[in-house]
Amino acid sequence: MGRTSDARNKILSAAQTLIELRGYSALGVAEICKAAGVPKGSFYYFFDSKEALALAVIDEHWAAQKQAWTLILGSDAEPLQRLRTLFEETEATQRAGQQSCGTVSGCMFGNLTLEMSNQTESIRERLQEIFEAQVDMVESVVAEALARKDITVTDTREAARAVVAQLEGQVLFAKLYNSTQRLSPLWANCLALLGAAAPRESVAAV
Repeated sequence: MGRTSDARNKILSAAQTLIELRGYSALGVAEICKAAGVPKGSFYYFFDSKEALALAVIDEHWAAQKQAWTLILGSDAEPLQRLRTLFEETEATQRAGQQSCGTVSGCMFGNLTLEMSNQTESIRERLQEIFEAQVDMVESVVAEALARKDITVTDTREAARAVVAQLEGQVLFAKLYNSTQRLSPLWANCLALLGAAAPRESVAAV
């Protein structure tokens, strides 16, 4: 059982790396298996198709990201500080990826949305669910900030959606220009979206 599980994990890991570097469409099953160091028959033992593998990669990536977001957004820090920490961690992750492979990889979910949303319905629906879950998580923090009168927005759902869109868009620009400096305006832009006044020290730190 251990060997079986190990082979599946190797395929998932190789697929995630290749998808992040090259996208989904250009990949073939043989290439994924070669990168994973497993025979091609192992692929079809675990996955019915390349699409099924992509969904598994998406789910695994989301499980890890959701855990990280939950720790940050569910902390005891003040609401706006939690959002700021989320942005800082996002920037740190993109910077680490750039140092590792030489390029900013961007967001897997955003990359696949641009590449696959009009081609594969099951992937499109799964990505929609993930982005809605992200908005849910951010909205709970926005609602707390509103209750504290830290912000002035009235529609917490749309405000949360704007924050997630801002985050996703800046990560996209960071990938396009291969520069994590594109993520620097995130916090100031978020404060503006939420109708919050930026403290002097926060502005200086950005």
